[in-house]
Amino acid sequence: MYIEKLNSNQLTIKAPAKVNLFLEVLGKRPDGYHNINSLFQAVSLYDELAFSITDKPGVTIELSGKGDLPTGDENLVSRAYNTVRDAFNLPRGLHVNLDKQIPIAAGLGGGSADGAATIIACNLLFDLKLSQTQMARLALEVGSDLPFFFSGGQALVGGRGEAVKPADFPTKYTLVLVTPGQSVSTAEAYDLLKMDLTKPKVPFTLPPCRDVNELIAALLMTGNDFEDVLGASYPDSGRIRDVLLQAGAVLTRLSGSGPTMFGLFVDAPELGRDATCDRDCWRLFTVKPITWRLKVV
Repeated sequence: MYIEKLNSNQLTIKAPAKVNLFLEVLGKRPDGYHNINSLFQAVSLYDELAFSITDKPGVTIELSGKGDLPTGDENLVSRAYNTVRDAFNLPRGLHVNLDKQIPIAAGLGGGSADGAATIIACNLLFDLKLSQTQMARLALEVGSDLPFFFSGGQALVGGRGEAVKPADFPTKYTLVLVTPGQSVSTAEAYDLLKMDLTKPKVPFTLPPCRDVNELIAALLMTGNDFEDVLGASYPDSGRIRDVLLQAGAVLTRLSGSGPTMFGLFVDAPELGRDATCDRDCWRLFTVKPITWRLKVV
């Protein structure tokens, strides 16, 4: 998260996408959620949100950028604001200009990043003086992926998303993200897994890695549990994997519940759209892993 406070009533936040360098779904919980085991990594693809305090109660969202996104209570920005408002009886509302660049429903956590940014904005603009731990706890009420965005950009994530352990694995590599035209519902993806309540998986333990080659070797020992179940329904994922491997990726993987695939490159690839995408509806992003400390600049 990159925060710029313009004055006491306005600030902007650049909220990054994330990828799951590996993702295991360990089992379904009695509360209906699923326990996961994953390495989340933030990357240099951002939504930009401009927040300003208004006298009008509630939150209004002005959308720009790419993609058609609901701006009502189903939007995670609205849900995040409402959660903070209800917890702290906020006296005023927010206007949010959301420049949407992260693909929607693509497994990249864009909505979750926007929701987390909204909690940060409320904390700063309304002077709530919440710690990162307190903000992350509020964030879990909004969505399972939100607590990660209070971690600093890289974390091992467990539970349904609440168990966030900041990590320090090598980041000297480049990722190419390719998002096909279709979206994947997270609920639909989990339904396809048909997890057994009584037979949870044993989680993979990622060993310490001194350099990117050791990290790649470790990641190749695991995967993303959604890839097999989504392959038949979304054949573009296989086509994307093939073109990324042909372009020199040393590892390819689905991010989250998809449909975005990423290729990991040790050396930055020199790729144009024609070299990597064989369909007009595919979107291509070349990004770097990022980390941060939450601070206002």
